[in-house]
Amino acid sequence: MKNINIKLLGLLSFLFIFSACEREGIDPITKVDPGADAGAPEVTIISPLDGNTIKVLEEISSVNIKFKVEDDIEVATIEVMVNGNTIATMNEFLDYRIVNEEVVFNEVTNGEHTVTVKATDLEGNVTTKTVNFSKEPPYTPKYQNEYLYMPFDGDYVDLITLKSSEEIGNLSFAGESFLGSNAFTGAPDSYLTFPFDANVGTEFTASFWYKVSGDPDRAGILVAGADENRTQGFRLFREASDGQQRLKLNVGTGGGEVWNDGGTIDPSANEWVHVAFTVTSEETVIYIDGMPVNTGNMGGNSIDWTGVEQLTIGSGGETFSYWGHKYDSSALDELRIFDAALSQEEIQDLIDASSKTLELSFDGNFQDKASNREITVVGNPGFAGESKEGTDAYAGAEGSYITMPSEGLLGENFSATFWYKVNASPNRAGIIVVGPEDPDKPNAQNNRTSGFRFFRENGADGFQRFKLNVGDGTADTWVDGGTAADVANDAGWIHLAFTISQSAAIVYINGDPVQESAFAGIDWTGTDLVSIMSGAPRFTEWGHLSDESYMDDLTFYNKVLTEEEIESIMAQ
Repeated sequence: MKNINIKLLGLLSFLFIFSACEREGIDPITKVDPGADAGAPEVTIISPLDGNTIKVLEEISSVNIKFKVEDDIEVATIEVMVNGNTIATMNEFLDYRIVNEEVVFNEVTNGEHTVTVKATDLEGNVTTKTVNFSKEPPYTPKYQNEYLYMPFDGDYVDLITLKSSEEIGNLSFAGESFLGSNAFTGAPDSYLTFPFDANVGTEFTASFWYKVSGDPDRAGILVAGADENRTQGFRLFREASDGQQRLKLNVGTGGGEVWNDGGTIDPSANEWVHVAFTVTSEETVIYIDGMPVNTGNMGGNSIDWTGVEQLTIGSGGETFSYWGHKYDSSALDELRIFDAALSQEEIQDLIDASSKTLELSFDGNFQDKASNREITVVGNPGFAGESKEGTDAYAGAEGSYITMPSEGLLGENFSATFWYKVNASPNRAGIIVVGPEDPDKPNAQNNRTSGFRFFRENGADGFQRFKLNVGDGTADTWVDGGTAADVANDAGWIHLAFTISQSAAIVYINGDPVQESAFAGIDWTGTDLVSIMSGAPRFTEWGHLSDESYMDDLTFYNKVLTEEEIESIMAQ
């Protein structure tokens, strides 16, 4: 009897609690009439963005197709197509009104492609959205007559033919670079060989950046020979000369050889220099930093390629290791060979172009033309529908910006240039930030001891003031600009630039230096990320968030631009 009473008491308690829940507004689930269907589904293709370009070494790659479908009543089916062919069909969803999905397509070949998402609701209403994207080879030759290009950014591949070099011995990369993320360096009994033949022709040019080492005191640099007789191909090498390293060139003409004793580089300077040489039937010329330093008289005889099958990089290799021209411990970067003899002016153009580490023209895409750097899009930035250069410009939006890894962009010397059309709402914003994380302020990032922050703030009535902040490892230096850096909110397109050296940081507006601060050199500790058109995610404490202004033709350089060079860039 006691047990029965306890059970009845429990049942009554449950009914009481249930009725109390109803009185407090927690009703059981009931069917709600969704009403009439108001229209077709809404389809948004998040990626790939229209106009995106994929550039990878692989001949066949993948694309992640992300999309969102919304309907006021219920999504019935979704069909995903690539180039008109269905790759996925969906009809079951966790949320029948808002569908966020991702599909991977693994058969992307070189060429133009389309992604189409077709959504149908219960009433049979259909919405179709299509975006275009393309896959290109990892490198498109930038220069006329470009025959070979090896950037040495983690591999030994010629990006024009996609052929790989053979590694002899035990090689590792230099751990530094003039451009990109790394450079080649040799090691004892270690070097590269690359398939090479006479297709380059009897007139050609070789060009590269070089940080010479005096240890060992002589070495082969680039060698393409048939045997040890030196009557075919060429040999570029270095030898000690009164504390310097002298670059020399030997060319075989079939019946003989021609010498060019070149010029010298100081290994104690520990600096990158540009080296080039040209070969014609009239002469050979060696250039250092764009200046011709010596010639060799070919006497009307062309280079003989008979039996030459490979190019050796970083050693004399099998055909020129005698006289001690073995491995080269120097750093070598950005190797290019041309099937024409370039002029001095063309070689200088190569040098000038090599100083560009990032180049974003924003002509309908976020592609880096300098090195095909991976760009990450945050939020929904757009394009302006107008431009200062090219066909379009970046248009900022709330909560939107782009980021990229900073590898290969950071050095002792740094410059940035771009065109800018200010939108003063919001009245302050980050423009370019390369800064470290601030672990002490995860929700208000503001560590300014390394990297830099270029931003704008409200100045006098109707003006925006541009400022630069730079960290040296322990403290920060301000380039506040002052009233000289005030730009009217309706100023239209203006040109902005800033330079950072080991002695000063300078801000330029329309080619004029408006503020300079003494500075002992930048520290890049922890600065693995670049943010463009926002302070986020590394510079947010003071409200320097997304910039809704327009930006065009953004370029980073690994050198300190002069005022004359900035004016020349503006005039291009």
